[in-house]
Amino acid sequence: MSVRLRRPWLTFDLGSPHRVLSWAVINPGFVTARRILWREVRNADLPPDFDAVAWLAQEIRSLGESDAVAMLTSRDLSAFETDTATVEDVTARCVATVGLSNAERVGTRMDRTGTNWGTINIAVQLSCPLGDPALIEALSIAAEARTAAIIDTGLALSAGIATGTGTDCIAIAAPPGGGIYAGSHTPLGEALGRATYDVVRAGAQGWMDKVRKVVDSP
Repeated sequence: MSVRLRRPWLTFDLGSPHRVLSWAVINPGFVTARRILWREVRNADLPPDFDAVAWLAQEIRSLGESDAVAMLTSRDLSAFETDTATVEDVTARCVATVGLSNAERVGTRMDRTGTNWGTINIAVQLSCPLGDPALIEALSIAAEARTAAIIDTGLALSAGIATGTGTDCIAIAAPPGGGIYAGSHTPLGEALGRATYDVVRAGAQGWMDKVRKVVDSP
């Protein structure tokens, strides 16, 4: 796993072209990519009626990374977390930035006007080849692990304990192939779930500790 921070970019280099599934801002859906990128922004960078998708597409073209999967966040990129989990012969490598300033509880919706979009952006690289249906299942495991980690962090909202944010994004990457299972009963599902949970839990706790420090400051 190669992760490089060169602000305003965080780059996760997968080492070779992988099949990637995400709902990222740039190159969403099923694509082939070698790199997953985070672009750090501030609210002032994204005024009303601004075409953020076209802007980010131009930004990655200027880097020569048009094939990369790219996400946006206002979270301080230096707070990124990484973790690796291996179960039997399967390894999951996870990178995430975790901000909870626009936290939500699923099934409710708060007014987040003027909020900094410190979202949860997750990328996971799996060592075993997977077909497209298995990538969908793997994405669901990562989402479940993300939700469990946020619930365990215990951020209280008016509607209850937060389960995520309103702008989360997850990208799952695996070598192309025919693997058809990625559920919780498999070594892959266990490794994926553990790495994702640990990364999001650490990132969320870091965000909570920073907020408490600001609140408690004289």
